[in-house]
Amino acid sequence: MSMAEGAESTENAGSTENSEEDSARWLVIKGRRWRRTDPALPAELEAQLKSHLGRGRSSVGAGKKTGDDERVARARKRVNLAKTGLGERGPYWWERDESARLEAARAALQELDQLPE
Repeated sequence: MSMAEGAESTENAGSTENSEEDSARWLVIKGRRWRRTDPALPAELEAQLKSHLGRGRSSVGAGKKTGDDERVARARKRVNLAKTGLGERGPYWWERDESARLEAARAALQELDQLPE
């Protein structure tokens, strides 16, 4: 996954790397921090957003394989909307009111459901 697909630089991630709060907000893979999914999301909403995320990622790969730039662009839009709905992109979920986060996640899902496959 590239920086454009959701990685956060350690400079933007905060200064208390080993705190419990940080471990609730960030997942470290191979020394790189990735923002975790908003824990306030209901399981069903999270599952629906992750389903769109998986389909989008799969479609990015398929589009790249066939050289279909339009398909890749559509798929990346799906990935971005899903990751934003999950709280993994956009404003930090821990800095926003829970009701606003849930509303944003539901709006992202509604937009995702209206996208053509």
